[in-house]
Amino acid sequence: MTHWSLLGRRVLAVGPSLAPLARGPLFGAALEMAGVERLAEARAGAVDLVLVDVDSLDPAGLTAALDALAASGAAPPVLLVGARLPAALVRAAMRLPQSDVLEPPHTDDQVREAVFGLLDAVGAQPPAMASSSSRCWSIVGAVGGAGATTLSIEFASALAARANREHAVCLIDLHLADGSAAAYLGATAAMGLAEFGPAAERMDAALLAAFTTPIAKGLDLLACPRDPLAFEQISKDAVLRILEIACEAYDFVVIDMPRHRRPWTLEVLGGSDEIFIVSELTVPALLAARALASEVEATLPVGVRTRVVLNRLASRMFGPAPSVAEAERALERKAEAGISSDWEAAAASVNLGGPISQHRPKSKIVRDVASLVDRLLGVQAPPARRGGWPRKAA
Repeated sequence: MTHWSLLGRRVLAVGPSLAPLARGPLFGAALEMAGVERLAEARAGAVDLVLVDVDSLDPAGLTAALDALAASGAAPPVLLVGARLPAALVRAAMRLPQSDVLEPPHTDDQVREAVFGLLDAVGAQPPAMASSSSRCWSIVGAVGGAGATTLSIEFASALAARANREHAVCLIDLHLADGSAAAYLGATAAMGLAEFGPAAERMDAALLAAFTTPIAKGLDLLACPRDPLAFEQISKDAVLRILEIACEAYDFVVIDMPRHRRPWTLEVLGGSDEIFIVSELTVPALLAARALASEVEATLPVGVRTRVVLNRLASRMFGPAPSVAEAERALERKAEAGISSDWEAAAASVNLGGPISQHRPKSKIVRDVASLVDRLLGVQAPPARRGGWPRKAA
């Protein structure tokens, strides 16, 4: 366990002797010092953990505050630190959903063990079923350079524009080692998950929010700095946990998927509402798209369907480029949509930093993406929210 897993945790400390913990075992947490009157108002969601210095407080007042906290039905986990615990206080603590007692003198490791034990117990509880209409779209390139990252950004931008509210869409770059979404957007990749190792599995909504980079109204980015070892350092459970929290926090999650299979690839695709395979109009790309679509549909549960998007459509002025009809024969299926080629608009947006829709709103790319997004939003009803990831039952 490392102090990094407490980064962004909101801890309410009741009692003056607890302040030094902020520089020791609770380093990285957002520590709020308060009196016993604040204890009764603490609620899960607003506070991740409550620490109480029992020996410095009036037992009767503390017992009443714990009783009020338990009666609220939304109590965060509570760690009582003290050598003298009256029976009435112990009974009040037992009525809390999650509580523990730590007797002084204690070491920093003992504090961390007690804190993480409570947080793990909360994380192990099954999540409440929420009536969320969140949707997850995954985009993967059939070959390198097919334009999957560009289209991921444009999909996310189009969805955010239609939502027209804060924190509606989250774009997640799962090219953990060498993702380029942040560079395309002129943004800073803030999701330094490699530093957390196994502790990344403890992530919650507050910690995820600390990793997001705001891009525009309604659009946030989750991306890792370039790190060649990132895939080896981040576990499958951590990746799936990130996606689960993002789907709870946003209306739409758009995932820029790596082309090569990872231990979590099938779970991510299986939990997606839409899977887009992006292909160029070249024979190798079309054959790769056909193979990838067949592999995904054969591996995932019956009924899962991929959508092939043909990127960089252009008039055949030079060379024997396949037509859409010829491309569909190579694919052995109908293409979901075609995105026109507009190299100048794409290059300008990458160099300026931001979606094409921001710098070249009249681009043919923006028009074609908008048409596809509107069609998909118009024909599909929001799925019922499922608890946990994957979001589609096998």
